[in-house]
Amino acid sequence: MRLKRACIRKAKISAVAFRKAFCHHKLVELDATGVNADITITDIISGLGSNKWIQQNLQCLVLNSLTLSLEDPYERCFSQLAGLRALSVTNVLFYNEDLADVASLPRLESLDISNTSVTDITALLTCKDRLKSLTMHHLKCLKMTTTQILDVIRELKYLNHLDISDDKQFTSDIALRLLEQKDILPNLMSLDISGRKHVTDKAVEAFIQQRPTMQFVGLLATDAGYSEFLTGEGNLKVSGEANETQISEALKRYSERAFFVREALFHLFSLTHVMEKTKPEILKLVVIGMRNHPLNLPVQLAASACVFNLTKQDLAAGMPVRLLADVTHLLLKAMEHFPNHQQKLGFWSQFWFEAAKLVMQWLCNHEDQNMQRMAVAIISILAAKLSTEQTAQLGAELFIVRQLLQIVKQKTNQNLVDTTLKFTLSALWNLTDESPTTCRHFIENQGLELFMRVLENNIAEVKELHSELMWKDFIDHISKLLHSVEVEVSYFAAGIIAHLISRGEQAWTLSRSQRTSLLEQLVQK
Repeated sequence: MRLKRACIRKAKISAVAFRKAFCHHKLVELDATGVNADITITDIISGLGSNKWIQQNLQCLVLNSLTLSLEDPYERCFSQLAGLRALSVTNVLFYNEDLADVASLPRLESLDISNTSVTDITALLTCKDRLKSLTMHHLKCLKMTTTQILDVIRELKYLNHLDISDDKQFTSDIALRLLEQKDILPNLMSLDISGRKHVTDKAVEAFIQQRPTMQFVGLLATDAGYSEFLTGEGNLKVSGEANETQISEALKRYSERAFFVREALFHLFSLTHVMEKTKPEILKLVVIGMRNHPLNLPVQLAASACVFNLTKQDLAAGMPVRLLADVTHLLLKAMEHFPNHQQKLGFWSQFWFEAAKLVMQWLCNHEDQNMQRMAVAIISILAAKLSTEQTAQLGAELFIVRQLLQIVKQKTNQNLVDTTLKFTLSALWNLTDESPTTCRHFIENQGLELFMRVLENNIAEVKELHSELMWKDFIDHISKLLHSVEVEVSYFAAGIIAHLISRGEQAWTLSRSQRTSLLEQLVQK
């Protein structure tokens, strides 16, 4: 087997293992984003550089969120890869000297130095005649003036794509100053200035009209994007916050930028507050944002709010089951990471409620045993996560109680104790807790009789469990049921008492007088 493209994002791999596994192949692309800290950028490039074919033919290398070198942070190593056309070093301690090293690569066309330690981009002039794509999102250490930055950018005449977006942390007017330039970037097709200050619709429109081949402009977290020209509905794609199209574009393009994901989700929540149509394509984008930023609380809060709006009431019924499963999994994971944030739990509680109703409706229409087992397991888990009010509201639905009792009856008739029965009983326990309406449904649909049969058939007959039933409140309750006007209830109560008494006085841990009284009552029966 010969690999041409390899993706080892977030992999746990050593430098030795990397060299053995990948460096003998004829790789043209490698994405090593976020691999474990045991392997550095220097290790990766050293391994790749050991293959002369890779030196001349590797075209795309992604090294985001890695350490440059553990031994010598000033070691320069990129020049080994003479054939490299595209390089990304986002979130790396990458300095001016490293930029100079990279800029000297003879075939370099695309460079991403977002959130690096570069303070001066003058070295880019070395590759001004070949650089076509430059991404400089959140260059927090940049010490150049706006005029100096624009002087460098003006020389990059072959750029098709330029990203100078930021996380709204700086007050620089570079975006507005760039938009005002008429003799700059004649071949530009894509410009991202999201998060920048002082941006206006008028300035953006004028800039684009001077460059009719432009296909994208990024305007999220700016004051622009609200004019008819910038809706994003036509050939010009726009990432922004003014409408659903712009927000969707933002979620697609910025899925790995936590701040922008949060911004887009915030505006999506407002937009979907009155949504009446199922939007699985939007929910998928929310899922990607949640998955990419599991430990970012603002993202998870905004995402959970959007999930609520996108799946509430009948909207969930139109969503693919697999997608809903992914959402549920991600919400559960987020609950593990942030157990003490009640605002988030409030959104989730409503989601659990809607999900539980949806699962119960599905359960009523399917009889497959395997699917039934999974459905009641989900109900059992979800019911335990609902508030008392929501549990009562869910249990008040008569069809839910009837369906669960039907499963109990089926399993009891088969004298079968399995996970389906256990989950069903657990769900009934949660639904009847502090809910008078649910309890009434339970009793009116022979729930007590079924409960007694379960105890008779599956618990009281197991000697090892007898001690678990030896508590006064339980025995007092069973003795009362012994005199029930319902024959079945009285019959099964007698069976339970008989089993417990039959073990002899030494096994009876309650008062002897109560045991004697129960024996007399059994004789009378």
